[in-house]
Order: sequence, then structure tokens, then C-alpha cells
Amino acid sequence: MAQAAPTGVSPYAELAEKHKIEMEYRPFVHVAGISAKEFRTHRIEILHHTAIVFLSRTGVDHFFSLCNELRIIVPDSMKYFCMTENIAFYLQKYIVYRKRKIFYGSGTIESVIAAIGSKHKNEIFLLALASNSKPEIAKAFEKAKMKHTKAILYRPENSNLSDLNVASYDMLVFYSASEVKSFTENFPEFTQSSTKLAAFGDATQKALKTAKLKAAIEAPTPEAPSMAKALELYLTKK
Repeated sequence: MAQAAPTGVSPYAELAEKHKIEMEYRPFVHVAGISAKEFRTHRIEILHHTAIVFLSRTGVDHFFSLCNELRIIVPDSMKYFCMTENIAFYLQKYIVYRKRKIFYGSGTIESVIAAIGSKHKNEIFLLALASNSKPEIAKAFEKAKMKHTKAILYRPENSNLSDLNVASYDMLVFYSASEVKSFTENFPEFTQSSTKLAAFGDATQKALKTAKLKAAIEAPTPEAPSMAKALELYLTKK
């Protein structure tokens, strides 16, 4: 598995026990925050904004870490708009949770725009983004004619996999195009041979094809909406 081991109850643990197989977890990609030095080159003034938009808990962490590095004190008047309720509650790690300044959507950028509504549309928004964030996010703010600044706060980077003996695995499971990129750059001489590959999502599947690698398992599908289910079907038929 090209990701970190899941916490809590995992369908993969049940799968491994049922089919008597071994599963190892190794993140092929890690998230790195940009430095204060790099951020300054973007000429973005955080305190010129009156609201922050968070798409993930990772964005929350890197925003406040960057503010600390820049020695910026975020004012109590700052408003926060989050993609989900879970992200909104996560803000308690850094600020006192007050409903009058924290708002959230239901998992889409459209729901965030709806949460902003006419009441807050005149705020100046800072979008806390990753380098690979979807362009539709900023486009939604442009369409709504809201003042905003795109701020790249973190990016996915290849993990060092030099100690990994990929030939010793029967199957490699990928969940993102970034993981495929990391794998091919870490192992440019890799020959697929008998190694089976599994890919979750269209972008991941496309990345494998671009790398001239073939996926034996692809998800989601109507029969297998999750990778765990796809692996279950594969192992049952095997």
C-alpha cells in the first residue's frame, strides 16, 4: 500500500486475516509545507485578508505553522470557511471555536460558496491551497465575484524509497497520480513482469498508463466502490 497505515478499524486488516496475506504500508508521497522564505517571494500579505478558506486539515496545520514562522498573529476578527464540519472542528487545535466566525460546507467548493452567501461575500478571502489543488476551487470564487488570493502553502513530494525492494511484493497499490510519479522516479528501471498493480481513481489509472504500466485492479467501479472491495473481489476469484 503506497500510503500510511490506517488508524482504527480497517477493512484491509480484515481482508489480510481472511485471505491469509501480508500487507505493508509505506507512504510513497509526503506533504511538505513551503518555507517562510519561499512564501515571501509570492508577495502575499496574510493580514490583508479578512477570511481564510481551508480545504483540509493539512491546510490548517501549514497555515498556522507558516504564521508562526512569519511571526504573524492572526486577529480574532478573522473568519474561517472550511470544506467540511470536520475541518472546522479541527481549528480548535489553534483557535477558540466560535460559531460566529467559523463556517463550513458539506464537502464541495459549491457548498463553501453557499456558506459564504451574501452575508460574507464582501470579505477578502485567502485560499489555503496545495500545489496540486484543483483549479475549480479558485474558479468558483472568480465566478462568484469574490475577492480572493490563491496561497500555495504545501505540496506533495516524493518519499525516499531507496530501501524498498519492490521485486519482493506480489502487488503494489496506488491511490493517486502523485504516488505513481514517486514510484517511477524512485525506480526508473522497474520492469513490471509478474508484479500486479492496483489503482484507485481515474487520475491514478491514467498515470499508470502514461508510465506504460498495467493495472490488474481498478477502482472505483459499480461492483467495487472502494479499493478494499476491489481487492476482496480479486482475491476471491484468484
